[in-house]
Amino acid sequence: MRIVSGQYRGFRFDPPSKIPARPTTDKSKESLFNILQSRFQLDGCNALDLFSGTGNIAYELASHGASNITAIDQNMHSVNYIDHTFKLLKFDAVKIVRADVFKWLKQYVGPPFDLIFADPPYDHIAISDLPELVFKNNMLEKDGILIIEHRSSFNYVHKNLLEKRDYGQSRFSFFKNLND
Repeated sequence: MRIVSGQYRGFRFDPPSKIPARPTTDKSKESLFNILQSRFQLDGCNALDLFSGTGNIAYELASHGASNITAIDQNMHSVNYIDHTFKLLKFDAVKIVRADVFKWLKQYVGPPFDLIFADPPYDHIAISDLPELVFKNNMLEKDGILIIEHRSSFNYVHKNLLEKRDYGQSRFSFFKNLND
């Protein structure tokens, strides 16, 4: 795996097999970040990576100039690997939390994020609850973006859904905080 663009472009990382993750493919990730760069200010943004897994998206966010990143994953191997990789990158504006994402979202008290990326297990029973948890808890800045990666056969129905992009079996659903 590698960081596809930005400051750390070309940095290769090889997560251990004991991390139970389905990383976003380089092709999908490159397309996602092309979309984000054309529509959103990544430099200086405050980002949240839910179900961080290997840290793949968090590293890309750092590479594109995010000023603060919070990475959440329940798996201890994931948390340790993400911490290790960020140390190799010498990027210290990251907070890595070991937690159940849904419990963490329900209990979150803090400043809103500019960008939230979530890549839950495709078969998670509560995947449809993610947008409502984020918006109900005011976790996005005004005009902030929530992106959820999920199976392309699944469709979200939510008033803040902007668009969806399919990449093979995967889909990125984009939501925007439209509230004042």
